[in-house]
Amino acid sequence: MIRNTRSKPFSDINVTPFVDVMLVLLIIFMVTAPLLTVGVQVDLPESNADSLQSNDEPMEVTINETGIIYIQETEIALGELIPKIKAITDNRLDTKIYVRGDEAIDYGKVMRVLGELSGSGFSKVSLITKPVSN
Repeated sequence: MIRNTRSKPFSDINVTPFVDVMLVLLIIFMVTAPLLTVGVQVDLPESNADSLQSNDEPMEVTINETGIIYIQETEIALGELIPKIKAITDNRLDTKIYVRGDEAIDYGKVMRVLGELSGSGFSKVSLITKPVSN
């Protein structure tokens, strides 16, 4: 008797490993996504102003409740603020800069930061607030 040594190829796709990998990736992204947007923790004041629509990533300057100034998440002194921002933005004065100030700090501190930014030629400086909760 002659035996058929060639077997037919297996044509079914096994999706179980694919589903396992996708579930692991889903869990990883669910855990890490909130951590990517935290920044410096401040209690923003509330406002009824309309939100700005923007597609590009703005630079954030944050002043926390103790008056410490941050660029993104890096602590910086007020005197070093403008040279550092100009270095980061390659002297592009049309860069959007969002200023976030804790509601517990002195209004004068926020105005000093805004004055430094607008006095150095940056024209797109905005204050960030949180919407009024009803």
